[in-house]
Amino acid sequence: MTIETIESTELEARRAELQALLQSQHFTRAPKLASLLAYLCEKVFADEAHQIKEYSIGLEVFHRGASFDQDSDSIVRVEANRLRRRLAEYYAEEGSSHPLQITIPLGQYVPRFEPHVQQSAENEPLSIVPASSPSPVVRTSSRRWFVIAALALLILALSGAWLHFRPLRQSRTLVQENEPPLMPAESQFGPPVGQEVRILAGAARSFVDHAGKLWSADRGYSGGTAAKSTVQNIWRTQDPWFYRTSRQGNFRYDIPLNKGIYELRLHFAEMTFGPESSGSGGEGSRIMTVRANGKALLAHFDVVTDAGAGRTADVKVFPDIAPAADGLLHLEFSGEDGKEATLSAIEILPGARHHMRPVRLLTRQSPYYSNESQWWSPDNYFEGGQLATYTTPVSGTDDPELYETERWGNFSYAIPVSPGKYTLTLRFATRHRDWGRPPSGGHEEKDEVAHVFNVFCNGKVLLQNFNPAKEARQSDVVIRKIVGIEPNAQGKLLLEFAPVDGYATVTGIEVVSL
Repeated sequence: MTIETIESTELEARRAELQALLQSQHFTRAPKLASLLAYLCEKVFADEAHQIKEYSIGLEVFHRGASFDQDSDSIVRVEANRLRRRLAEYYAEEGSSHPLQITIPLGQYVPRFEPHVQQSAENEPLSIVPASSPSPVVRTSSRRWFVIAALALLILALSGAWLHFRPLRQSRTLVQENEPPLMPAESQFGPPVGQEVRILAGAARSFVDHAGKLWSADRGYSGGTAAKSTVQNIWRTQDPWFYRTSRQGNFRYDIPLNKGIYELRLHFAEMTFGPESSGSGGEGSRIMTVRANGKALLAHFDVVTDAGAGRTADVKVFPDIAPAADGLLHLEFSGEDGKEATLSAIEILPGARHHMRPVRLLTRQSPYYSNESQWWSPDNYFEGGQLATYTTPVSGTDDPELYETERWGNFSYAIPVSPGKYTLTLRFATRHRDWGRPPSGGHEEKDEVAHVFNVFCNGKVLLQNFNPAKEARQSDVVIRKIVGIEPNAQGKLLLEFAPVDGYATVTGIEVVSL
């Protein structure tokens, strides 16, 4: 008689779930997604999850050549995003009762096999929550009893729960009325949900960025011409590819929107005029006006002047945006003094009246949901410095994964915000012996590298001779909060991390509207 191990039984269950998915109509009609899912799962089954990389997927699944460049060819991110949606559709319908479900976390490619507990109440529909928002629904587990006992217990439980939770629900309502409301731009479980629009100006195909967000090819425009640049390096972005395309000239976009309040983000980068162009170029080479529903958002706008340089990603943020009476947002871009307007991308997100959405950046290349159900975007808006990842967990926090990376060196961030006042929170993690230079010998201990530095915001000192290792005391985590920060004339919080001894460092940056 063969005795099955827990591992073999679990592997069989995972393989059975994969086969059920591949044989379903959701995947038989999508062979490309089926191949991608099978490849990812088989790598996990073979204990080769560490080999799952964007480059290898491009080569082995989508048959890109050895010259495959994931920065300019986003096929892996696009198809992975489609796969996540297809999995969500499958488990919302055909696979809703499966005890084991396959998911692919946002920003990752390694699949997870997660047990799923069904709700105990019959005929009660499951709540479907978007992948970008963790579900606030708490599902209680159930046991299998004999049929008669189960019915009796269910009746008693429902009766008792009704009597117990009725006054509790009333008291919770009263507490919520007396407590200060949450920031309207942020829900308790992540960014505000609603209609999102992302358009790449001048692009012929869609693109998935490092945050796992899908940007559509150019649409909804009239006028202007599509332009493409061959410049490789673009400052202050992890996604230079979508700044290499643009729409130029005099043009407009008419974008259908549901009723509501939105936050508009316009992305620019001057790719034509600059030090590499022939003749003069730079400031004054391109000046334009931008209007939304006839109201001027930007006048005499010069991308190079606003960004501080050419070949630099520049983002302008506008809260309190709403569609016109015809249900469209009308955006007009016109050049001044005979010059052409330019635009790289349009981003429209659910917003709140008079408040900008919170900005949370982690010094890593993928998004992250914290234990507090807060959405942290991958590193962005930076210039200079290096990324580092550590395996040794830090103390003093119940979310050590939040602190496993850092940007170090001499660097800056130009975070775009709308006019107003903000609370800036900086998060640091001390590394002590992990902060070391490569040892000169094979077994010698590393010398600890000093981290003493200054932090400036728009030229004003926020932290002087700051030494995280000394500030940490009983914890490896150091948090500094500065209230009342205001943007500069270009609508930026320009944060500079300047070394005094050794290197500067930071793990997370949070900006919340007051």
